[in-house]
Amino acid sequence: MDGRAVAPAAGTVLNALATGTGSAFAIDLETTATVELTDDGTVVGEIEGQPDVDTSLIERCVELTIDEYAGIAGLDEATIGAHVRTESEVPLAGGLKSSSAAANATVLAALDALAVADSVDRITACRLGVRAARDAGVTITGSFDDASASMLGGVTVTDNRTDELLAREEVDWYALAYTPPERSFSADADVSASKRIAPMAELVEELALEGRYGEAMTVNGFAFCGALGFSTDPMIEALPDVDGVSLSGTGPSYVAIGNRATLEEVQDRWNERDGWTKLVRTRTDGTRTI
Repeated sequence: MDGRAVAPAAGTVLNALATGTGSAFAIDLETTATVELTDDGTVVGEIEGQPDVDTSLIERCVELTIDEYAGIAGLDEATIGAHVRTESEVPLAGGLKSSSAAANATVLAALDALAVADSVDRITACRLGVRAARDAGVTITGSFDDASASMLGGVTVTDNRTDELLAREEVDWYALAYTPPERSFSADADVSASKRIAPMAELVEELALEGRYGEAMTVNGFAFCGALGFSTDPMIEALPDVDGVSLSGTGPSYVAIGNRATLEEVQDRWNERDGWTKLVRTRTDGTRTI
């Protein structure tokens, strides 16, 4: 029995570190997970092309899914094991929600392997991946904002303290991502510095809930670049032509939204920097089995 699923990455509208409220939107960069059930009672993870990267997140996703749903599938969770493998277009530890995409794809692939994917609603599956991320220690906030955008598609606003979905809207944007060569792990972010900019985060939340996502992103970007010690130069290079631009997550990536022609011009500027750029569309379909 095996299952397979794909989940999109996401960009940031509001980083949840300051207040617990966050917002993100799904973009067309994908992580694919394959789960093959075994009868040896152990779960083993593998990340394609990254033999030295910690696999505890995807393993925990499978463990929790088996614990919750093996009985419903008529199987004995005590004897079921799995091999889980992920492959991704999303830069690892780049701020484009690689962990949320991996968790979502893995949970849905495990549900598919158990033949119960159609009976589990997507928010429930999303919360299972968030729980696994907390257990694995790869997130500070739980990243329900990032995970919900990846799972549901579109742009979401969430309360990460209660894993509550506050708003969701389907959007059709072009988005440009720039990822410098360095990496930044969310669990290492400076929480105390982020909490000091809570008033700015509250303003971003108001803008996001009003649907003023571009303005929200830009305010978020300047605030969190300051709090987390990232340069605002890539943002300045994108303004004033783009609709919005922000540091994505806890960095080091930046993401901008706007019309295609404008973003292509910004891409030319960002390509002069070391690193990687990608022009993509937003996604409204979220995580799905394949």
